[in-house]
Amino acid sequence: MAVSAHDNGGAPKAPFHPYLVMLVAAVLPGVGQLLNEQPRRALTMLFFMILLGLVTMNLSGPEQSFVGRFAGGFFVYAVSVMDAYRWARVRWESFHAANGPRG
Repeated sequence: MAVSAHDNGGAPKAPFHPYLVMLVAAVLPGVGQLLNEQPRRALTMLFFMILLGLVTMNLSGPEQSFVGRFAGGFFVYAVSVMDAYRWARVRWESFHAANGPRG
């Protein structure tokens, strides 16, 4: 039998705090989206990080720095961290607006 978010006495499970999600997303790319229960979005972010990292690696010259060579991947990585935080904040605020004050 699957465990749902309402199995703890009828109260919905609170989402992860947005700052925690942002920290995890910064350390482990794509995991912030997983904490937000968005597995497809996590895979999409990882796919484009790798794809654009490879594209910029092949288009840049050998004189470029490491960050310059993989700039496309780093760009998507930065966007994914901001995206994970944004959706975590939306989920956090929606949950607390629907379930009373924080505390």
